[in-house]
Amino acid sequence: MEITADNKLKRLEIVGDKVLIKPKLHNGKTKTGLFLPPTVTEKEDVQSGFVVKVGPGYPLPNTGDDEPWKTTEEKVKYMPLQAEEGDLAIYLQRHAIEIEYNSEKYVIVPQSSILMLERSEDLF
Repeated sequence: MEITADNKLKRLEIVGDKVLIKPKLHNGKTKTGLFLPPTVTEKEDVQSGFVVKVGPGYPLPNTGDDEPWKTTEEKVKYMPLQAEEGDLAIYLQRHAIEIEYNSEKYVIVPQSSILMLERSEDLF
């Protein structure tokens, strides 16, 4: 899957610590050469896919101002996520929520369900 400026799903906003992932297609073949139906390979505990969009992160508590007379806009601050667009993510399938958008299959996963990220500068 090639991520370009045209297909970044601009209309979607991912919330909080969630990550939108495009699952990798498995060939459905075991090491011994048996072909498995897609329903079997989709139910495996650990899956992989490419990170398409990430949420803003974990909201941080407001620590309060030391100058309470100042009027400032209350802006929420976030601790950013480790996942970045284009990363290959290895995640736990049992925490993934499957969605379909524009006839494409995606999963939404909390960052805590991502076990590992592979980042390659020349991947995209």
